[in-house]
Amino acid sequence: MLDDFFLRALLAGIGVAVTAGPLGCFVVWRRMAYFGDTMAHAGLLGVALALVFQVAPVIGVFAVTAAIAAVLLLLDRRRALSTDALLGLLAHGTLAVGLVLVALMTNVRIDLTALLFGDVLAVGVSDVVLIWAGGAVVLAGLAWFWRPLLADTVHPDLAAAEGMRPDRARAVLMLLMALVIAVAMKVVGVLLITALLIIPAAAARRLSATPEAMAVLASLTGALSVVLGLVASLQWDTPSGPSIVVAAVVLFGLGLVLPAFRIGR
Repeated sequence: MLDDFFLRALLAGIGVAVTAGPLGCFVVWRRMAYFGDTMAHAGLLGVALALVFQVAPVIGVFAVTAAIAAVLLLLDRRRALSTDALLGLLAHGTLAVGLVLVALMTNVRIDLTALLFGDVLAVGVSDVVLIWAGGAVVLAGLAWFWRPLLADTVHPDLAAAEGMRPDRARAVLMLLMALVIAVAMKVVGVLLITALLIIPAAAARRLSATPEAMAVLASLTGALSVVLGLVASLQWDTPSGPSIVVAAVVLFGLGLVLPAFRIGR
């Protein structure tokens, strides 16, 4: 029989993976990996500010990551710097400020390793409920804006000409990513969130004939990565978050050597 903490970890990890899979497809299609990394790094600043203002960490992380997305959109429109320079500035700047704030809080005991790499084995029932509730909101938002997001990804000018308002779809995508980072932080941590977004989607890309098939396969790949990673972590006493990412990398490698076929053709 499995212990309760392991079952909670499985439920939490699968909830994050199922949510991150379809969202990660847009990250891969739009080549937004560095953008996702920037928002994930900003999550540590969100945790620090949540401790300062004594609010739930998920609220602080969501607020900061959403604000960073808005700042990036604003600065990108002004063309003051190239996009990659802006992303680098915001990613390392917010991470550094977050670490400094955490260091200054001498009266608060904070496990930096858990923040950076996650601690899925320590999730409680309330964390599992929060992850699945947040995941349901993200998946509902993706389903509602699927056509505008897909059209904007394929051809932004055509999407605008058809009245799909690609700017709004872009803003919604960033807000959904901020929400995923906020609920996933305890599972895989600041430094590994982007990996869970990108690797399952990248693994599904070669095996999918349609965008919808890729989204479903990315979720399944992510969920399988969670199961394999947690079992390996329990068996060999390795860190749970990195073990999940390693399992995802292994599945990606297996996908490369499989005979070429397409699901959903």
